[in-house]
Amino acid sequence: VAENRTNQGEIFKALPDALKDSEPWSENLEEQSHGPVFEEQPSGLIYPEGLSEGKVTLSCQARASPAASYRWLVNGSDVALGLDLRYTLVAGSLVISSPESVRDTGSYQCLAINRCGTIISRAANLKFGYLHDFPPDSRSPQTAYEGMGSFVACQPPPHYPALSYRWLINEFPNFIKKDDGRWFVSQVTGNLYVARAEPNDTGSYFCFTTINMDISTKSTFSKANQLTVLPDANPRKSAPNIKVRFPAETYALAGHTTPLECFAYGNPVPKLRWRKVDGLMPSKAGASAEGPTLVLPELSFDDEGVYECEAYNSEGSDTYQGRISVQAQPEWLQVMSDSEVEISSELTQVTHAARLKISNLALEDSGMYQCVAENKHGTIYSTAELRVQVQAPDFRSNPVRKLIPAARGGQVMIECRPRAAPKPSLFWSRGTELLTNSSRFTVTSDGILWIHNISRADEGKYTCFAENYLGKANSTGHVSVRDATKITLAPSNADINQGENVTLQCHASHDPTMDLTFTWALNGVLLDVEDSGGPYHRKENIGDLLIVNTQLSQAGVYTCMAQTVVDSASASAKLVVRGPPGPPGGLLVKNVAETSVELRWSRGYDNHSPIGKYIIMGRSSLSSQWKKMRTDPVNIEGNAESARVMGLIPWMDYEFQIIASNILGSGEPSVPSQTIRTQQAAPTVAPSGLAGGGGDRNELIVTWTPMAREYQNGDSFGYILAFRRKDATLWTVARVPHVESSRYVYYNESLTPYSPFEVKIKAYNRRGEGPFSQIAVVHSAEEEPTVGPSNINATALTAFDVQVSWEPVQQLSANGILRGYEIRYWRQHEREAAADRVRTAGLETTARVSGLRPSTRYHVAVLAYNSAGTGPPSPRTTVTTRKPPPNRPPGNVSWRTDGSLVIMRWDHVKAMHNESAVLGYKVLYKHEGQNSLKVLDKGKSSVSLPLPKDNGYVVLEIRSWGDGGDGPAHEIIVSRDSGETLKKHAPELCVVCYNDKIYREWEKQLSELKFIDL
Repeated sequence: VAENRTNQGEIFKALPDALKDSEPWSENLEEQSHGPVFEEQPSGLIYPEGLSEGKVTLSCQARASPAASYRWLVNGSDVALGLDLRYTLVAGSLVISSPESVRDTGSYQCLAINRCGTIISRAANLKFGYLHDFPPDSRSPQTAYEGMGSFVACQPPPHYPALSYRWLINEFPNFIKKDDGRWFVSQVTGNLYVARAEPNDTGSYFCFTTINMDISTKSTFSKANQLTVLPDANPRKSAPNIKVRFPAETYALAGHTTPLECFAYGNPVPKLRWRKVDGLMPSKAGASAEGPTLVLPELSFDDEGVYECEAYNSEGSDTYQGRISVQAQPEWLQVMSDSEVEISSELTQVTHAARLKISNLALEDSGMYQCVAENKHGTIYSTAELRVQVQAPDFRSNPVRKLIPAARGGQVMIECRPRAAPKPSLFWSRGTELLTNSSRFTVTSDGILWIHNISRADEGKYTCFAENYLGKANSTGHVSVRDATKITLAPSNADINQGENVTLQCHASHDPTMDLTFTWALNGVLLDVEDSGGPYHRKENIGDLLIVNTQLSQAGVYTCMAQTVVDSASASAKLVVRGPPGPPGGLLVKNVAETSVELRWSRGYDNHSPIGKYIIMGRSSLSSQWKKMRTDPVNIEGNAESARVMGLIPWMDYEFQIIASNILGSGEPSVPSQTIRTQQAAPTVAPSGLAGGGGDRNELIVTWTPMAREYQNGDSFGYILAFRRKDATLWTVARVPHVESSRYVYYNESLTPYSPFEVKIKAYNRRGEGPFSQIAVVHSAEEEPTVGPSNINATALTAFDVQVSWEPVQQLSANGILRGYEIRYWRQHEREAAADRVRTAGLETTARVSGLRPSTRYHVAVLAYNSAGTGPPSPRTTVTTRKPPPNRPPGNVSWRTDGSLVIMRWDHVKAMHNESAVLGYKVLYKHEGQNSLKVLDKGKSSVSLPLPKDNGYVVLEIRSWGDGGDGPAHEIIVSRDSGETLKKHAPELCVVCYNDKIYREWEKQLSELKFIDL
């Protein structure tokens, strides 16, 4: 153990006492007995403080024979099992009833004991969690300014373990959303941050804290934090300022998740992105690399390094860096193993750097042994059982083989391995003849008998004798001599192309009293010839091997082995498979320039066909797809080992791979090169999408499309904007220092409305400036129109619509481009400020206003508008909408068919005094998506319409119309079938009462009528 804590030392002092109660292993114990092995060990637990009625269970279970008994330690001392009724042992687990923080907090370990030895579990810490309430005191109100950043402190109450934080605004459950980029809740301090305050942020804020324990969750929230945001008519824009910073040095544990927090104030709201300064950002970071909290799950030592958070907006950027150092709890590289060792010998156990050596072993050394490794992050145990053996020789479990077949002319090995401790003396006899080492007989030091160059005369009984100071024993076997196995047709060398089939022959002779089997091996590795779907197939009754669709990996030395239970014979042949080249190796990237790099590689295996050429594939960080690269030389010959890749993008990450080919095809690509970044260069293209216009008075707004990553060519990227009044000669130049910027606002009180400016733009980076774009003309902000339309006229069309017309405004008075007109209308008793508005989409001088109230007097005014707003209103006019149409459809609607026609009748609609007069009727005819409208004068009360020629149906709608518009419709559906059925079963009349849906018919068989009611 590299380091020993005080309480750990106390625990191990208790172990010898436990061992005194255990019997050492001896020859009297049954074979199946073994020491304890943990199947379940206790784990740390956080229990809610004050929950006195509950129970805590610390699990412990060990596999042992005979079964284990258990003891428990807390902080190195025995748990008072049997003396304190709160402690109960269930199987091996410790149950604590009514746990109390003062009495039960501590480090618990379980001891499992049987006569073979004692083991101790890992430590499990029992701790008590708590979350107190927030103080009842009121919190001081805070003030923030529109456009500025601010924060509200949580000041959480005492607690254990760590809290999670959320914030409420005004009332539950109105939580601040995590995906709102303006807000950030630190899970370290609990504080609430806002990057840019807005007036509607004014309110009461509550810090909501939650603690998660193993068996329960508790939450509480603070008193209200009153935040008032003071409005600002012209909020000042500001570059980012990072306010939430992760530690400059973070020590994190391998395998755990590590979050890093970063948040900034700024206007506009800053965006955030992360990078690893000394390497590539781990892909496991995912989308968190573009947010305020970088999350690195399953931390590994590869994740160590310096991480940078960058906050940026159109006004600038701010950065902060910190280092992550990864540490880990101990982990076994080598563990102890169970050992059975004879008495008086020596034992050495090694676990990485720790070594245990026991010399001259005695019976009392038997037992359970544990190695403990620990650091400040944790403790681990490795456990093994030592059995010291003492026994007289015994062949019962491992006798000499009774029948030992042997091949004539070959050799045979006969083992003698009795169970004995200490190690016995061994010797052999044939009949009454004691065997000693000779040219044909060899007895090894560990008792193995070898018989060489076997003949028929060697048949007979052979006995092994074993003896130590505890006793002696012997065991006998019979040697039977058989004919030798021989290869009669050996496989021949073969040379084929990839994808072809080949057969390797193999025949053999053998002793007819025994079975013969064939096996094949490739380069010493046994082949599976039984898999019908595999490439290897063996022919029945003979040893021939068929290889189907041979691949390059199947080239090599094939060995056929013919074997019986007593001997074997083998023969080998070489198979050459020609195919496309293997992957080149050792790919290096050298001499990295702005648009080119040099690649060097070593030739791969040509697979028995000369390499004809190479091609270079590459991909950038912009795409995961590999594509062929432009090279110098254009065609790379097969004897080349270097080339230059041309046409690369400056300041771009690339990786490359090489593919070799020959007359048989292209091979596998090489392992990709390490990722490199080309050198920086000045931009070579200008930004696109140059435009602008709009904005507030005295502003010139210029917009463009931000440059994509492949056109930036370097860091410290930005834009240079040049503009001048169209009649001026000198250019005004402005620098916009961030790649995401797409807009520039120039303010000057002397700017006249809608003045034309010539503008051009170029990009710059650390290495220089690029070319200017083509000149575009952009106008300064427009001024609202200064005059209104004239000759306003409003005419009522229906009860719900009016037509408004006016004389247009001259374009010269619009101080910009006239976009259209706005019609404002309001009822006579309403204020103009509450007017409804309708805008035209162009320069039309008439507009229809719909959705009005019937019989209502309206005021109407018209205004011209452009991008700056609306001009002064025209003189107002008034209009009164017409009376509404009758709100009833025609009544007593009936219909009948007459050949190819349907005749529909109805009763006239009579208008009431507050309704507009009926001027006629409209009949809408619908059939298969086609509509036709027939307008009838008010004297009509019937109409004839065609029936469809097929068996389809028509939909008929009838309504009244007049000055107030159209009244409601009555709808019926008519089909040719229904007409025929009605004619057959009833008079030529069917009446539908619209309101109460009562149906009258002139036949009793109503169920036979094909009648459709809507």
